[in-house]
Amino acid sequence: MWGAPFSAQAKKMLLLGSGELGKEVVIEAQRLGVETIAVDRYENAPAMQVAHRSYCIDMLNAEALKQLIRKEQPHYIVPEIEAIATEALLELEEEGFCVVPTARAARLTMDREGIRRLAAEQLNLPTAAYLFADNLEQLRDAVRELGTPCVIKPLMSSSGKGQSICRTSDDVEDCWNIALSGARGKSVRVIVESFVKFDSEITLLTVRSVSGTVFCPPIGHIQKDGDYVESWQPHAMTPEQWEQACHIAKSVTDELGGYGLFGVELFLTADGVVFSEVSPRPHDTGMVTMVTQDSSEFALHVRAILGFPVTGVHLLTPGASATLKANDETSDFTVGGIEEALALPRTQVRVFGKPETKVGRRMAVALSAGQDVKEARKTAVQAANMLKVEVNHVQ
Repeated sequence: MWGAPFSAQAKKMLLLGSGELGKEVVIEAQRLGVETIAVDRYENAPAMQVAHRSYCIDMLNAEALKQLIRKEQPHYIVPEIEAIATEALLELEEEGFCVVPTARAARLTMDREGIRRLAAEQLNLPTAAYLFADNLEQLRDAVRELGTPCVIKPLMSSSGKGQSICRTSDDVEDCWNIALSGARGKSVRVIVESFVKFDSEITLLTVRSVSGTVFCPPIGHIQKDGDYVESWQPHAMTPEQWEQACHIAKSVTDELGGYGLFGVELFLTADGVVFSEVSPRPHDTGMVTMVTQDSSEFALHVRAILGFPVTGVHLLTPGASATLKANDETSDFTVGGIEEALALPRTQVRVFGKPETKVGRRMAVALSAGQDVKEARKTAVQAANMLKVEVNHVQ
């Protein structure tokens, strides 16, 4: 039980990261009467536009982060991005603050090294072979040992930034520079992964709540330059693949602990299911659940965080999502084509409201339902192609 927002009895949730996913979390929290605070490194981020109040700080600055949280005294601290001073979260948790799902989970999943070592070396789960490199020469050695093609990623990034495929030894320096340019924070360390020959890749949304662990139907997705451009639900899997996927997801999320929704990324290969990554928060590919499930990934996340039961997840219809990305960098733009996209059957559009575009930045998503996945995907892609980011040129 809690009171209305702004009252002495209000339940307060503070989001660290206020992009399009955080925006939906805020909306779902407010539906349950929670007072919401949105924090990000830039003004007018999407979640800031709907939260009860907001702050703009450098979330990698541990002192600034601690000062703000001690001022606000939130009941729940909800990290929505990786670039956060996790040492501050560990300290705040020791003081009694609730970090979602836990401060340890936020720290481990913030960088790819922590979670990869946890999955492969501690839990003995199947993963790609991997090595780490702190400089260009170490990277050359790692690529030589693992062979090409291989995948090179910064330890900390989001939405595929800094990820590239190294196809020959001549690509190593370019891949190193791409990784550094896409990294968040000050780390120059990268992970090199052997290339997994997969039939498809999925996101298994996994919800840990007071009721136990439940799984959403599998979400298939297509990535371009490490960032998703399409997703659909459900993705076809054999009973054996489903059993392996659930075992991997439960093993990882049980180890991370806490309540909330996790996005577990997996490869489906001829030799079985292989673990890729996990995020302790709603996943971008999971935006499709806003059109497919009885409760979206955002509603499930909030419900679990607040300690409410989550006894099951129900698929209402096959569906798909497709993204609109910007081609320019500007703060003077419009999003067009919405009327045309919404004229398509069983289609919705979410315009995120980001104040600036950047090349490749996700600005909106089209969501379509269909009789089957094939129909839904076709409609979603058609709708996304109708959406346009148009730069306003001064005459």
